[in-house]
Amino acid sequence: MNFSPMIDFLLNASRPVKRSISVFYDLLAIPAAIYLALALRYGTATPQLDGSILAAALITTLLTLTVFIRLGLYRAVVRFMTGQAFTTLALGIAISAITLASSSFFTHANLPRSSLIIYFFTAFTLLGTPRLFIRSVVTQLSKAKCEPVLIYGAGQQGVALANALTGSDHYRPFAFIDDDSKKQNMNIHGLKVHSASDIENITDHYHIKKILLALGRTSIAERKQLIEKLTESKLEVLTAPSVNDIISGKARIEEVREVEIEDLLGRDCVNPRTELLKNNLHNKVVLVTGAGGSIGSELCRQALLQQPKQLILFELNEYSLYAIEQELQQLKSVHQLATDIVSILGSVQKQNRLETIFRTFRVQTIYHAAAYKHVPMVEHNVVEGVRNNVFGTWYCAEAAIAAGVERFVLVSTDKAVRPTNVMGASKRFSELVLQALTERQSDTLFCMVRFGNVLGSSGSVVPLFRKQIKGGGPITVTHPDIIRYFMTIPEASQLVIQAGAMGKGGDVFVLDMGEPVKITSLAKKMIRLSGLSEKTEQNPHGDIELQFTGLRPGEKLYEELLIGDNVEGTDHPRIMTANEVHLSWPETHNLLNRLDKACHDFKVEDVINLLLEAPAAYDKQGECPDWVLNASKASH
Repeated sequence: MNFSPMIDFLLNASRPVKRSISVFYDLLAIPAAIYLALALRYGTATPQLDGSILAAALITTLLTLTVFIRLGLYRAVVRFMTGQAFTTLALGIAISAITLASSSFFTHANLPRSSLIIYFFTAFTLLGTPRLFIRSVVTQLSKAKCEPVLIYGAGQQGVALANALTGSDHYRPFAFIDDDSKKQNMNIHGLKVHSASDIENITDHYHIKKILLALGRTSIAERKQLIEKLTESKLEVLTAPSVNDIISGKARIEEVREVEIEDLLGRDCVNPRTELLKNNLHNKVVLVTGAGGSIGSELCRQALLQQPKQLILFELNEYSLYAIEQELQQLKSVHQLATDIVSILGSVQKQNRLETIFRTFRVQTIYHAAAYKHVPMVEHNVVEGVRNNVFGTWYCAEAAIAAGVERFVLVSTDKAVRPTNVMGASKRFSELVLQALTERQSDTLFCMVRFGNVLGSSGSVVPLFRKQIKGGGPITVTHPDIIRYFMTIPEASQLVIQAGAMGKGGDVFVLDMGEPVKITSLAKKMIRLSGLSEKTEQNPHGDIELQFTGLRPGEKLYEELLIGDNVEGTDHPRIMTANEVHLSWPETHNLLNRLDKACHDFKVEDVINLLLEAPAAYDKQGECPDWVLNASKASH
């Protein structure tokens, strides 16, 4: 007999319909269990039933249904019923047996006492077996539809992941993989533990395409080594949330995700120095410009955890401001923090507005992360890029001085070093402004922190490559030899805060970015992480092709962090200081005034020439690609 249509109907029916079916079945099963108990007691298939027995059976049935409802038995989803649910069922039947005894007494029914014991077992059989059967059938059907996966790690986190995936609609744990020889060949929760050397045979034989990492507390170096090894197996590598995320409530154990490229490029963080994190944050009024950006939002998260008196989010984009405010309010609630969070919409190009805000809230520490940072975009929009990056920084700095702000930290970039693009030149000009202001006054301490690319930031290659892979390719890389420094956003933000606390005035801090990464290697690793292969002349049947599109306007093959060799270490292993040429305030002010006039008149070529005149080591590459400038030339 084919039960599939009936099972499909039961699975797809609404909850009220399912409950009605359960109640109706129990309405029939309870008197049937009483009848069966009497039949077994008297040893006949047709025991005599008088009116008193029927009355007792009716009372027992109705009261038992009421008890089941009160115990919440009908709220349980049959397919997910656990041992606890069956314990509740047993309790309900025990109460039902007592009810049968009581109703028999009041109706003067002639029921042998032994029949009550038999009734308990017959009722449990008739009521429990269908539920157990449905759960078993549904479980098997669900398993058949779920994709089989391997779990790397048979420790506590791996076992928890396997248990969590039992009720999953997507994945079915097939086996554990573990490097511990003591665990290998064991069965844990019905799953066999294999060694890593068995992966290829398992995947080939059972057509498994995914492996889930459940490594618990392992170093980044160990994770990198393991992931590199697994990517060679052509498996798509997924990972379970970290223990910290599970404990903090950010994620559930069953919420597996793609392995992020951070897992391959990241490095073990140097433990931050608590005193440096707290110095300019704890019990202070802190303001972050560009609070909704990649770096700005992480600075806000890190700052909030140091319990400032007030955290002010300053952002031009309304939605970005809303999103980070909501996230921080949740973080504040989780950690039970008393910090007052204030969200302010505004532009860093309005000095009066900035000064009013700084004075009103008595801001003590500013992290200036607001900037246009996308190199080609700024190349095509020179004036707006310079306005936002140079003058936005200057106006913020002047407002900070006027309002008596204690410390001002500029988030700078490696593209400020011998820049070949307007974005980099504008950031170096911003550094020059703060260095000159340091010589002009001493009330507000200015410093700047220079670092490379951060993994996963908006506009970076990692999200772009991930999108291109999901779309079936190709992955576009500008040049086969291009290299970049990368750092995770949390590490970069922590180092910015620590470096800012070390500043003595006019300091240019340079972060240790680790080893540079070849972008083509990055793209290939991301392809392998997705369980796919690169399409090449040697492998024409591969999945994803690499295409080289040529360097974009203003783009370098490689980035630097220092203009010269004049660098000194600090007592922090990943923070250095650079001693670089800068101008006096009168010279800087003169340049700013001329630059202001050129921007006001939208004379793009004059803006470029002034950037070249500043001691920014700007090396202009070819013709300026500004959209408006070139369109204007074409029209004439």
